[in-house]
Amino acid sequence: MDTRGPKTPGGDALGDAAENLFQELQEHFQALTATLNLRMEEMGNRIEDLQKNVSDLTAQAGIENPVEEQMLRPEDGRPVT
Repeated sequence: MDTRGPKTPGGDALGDAAENLFQELQEHFQALTATLNLRMEEMGNRIEDLQKNVSDLTAQAGIENPVEEQMLRPEDGRPVT
């Protein structure tokens, strides 16, 4: 038994079009999600590289407080947000 109700002229075509549109939107959303995840991973890698370079430069310059220490709150040791 079909629980969708009575058939209307063009109803199947409209349903098919809606299903196709939904499928296309889902595919685009998945592609966008994959792209964003990749770019965020790349950005994370760049930030890590930058932190390492800054730490290396501060060590070469003889600065006492490396980047990691400057990013901590002195009163409780939690990272600054």
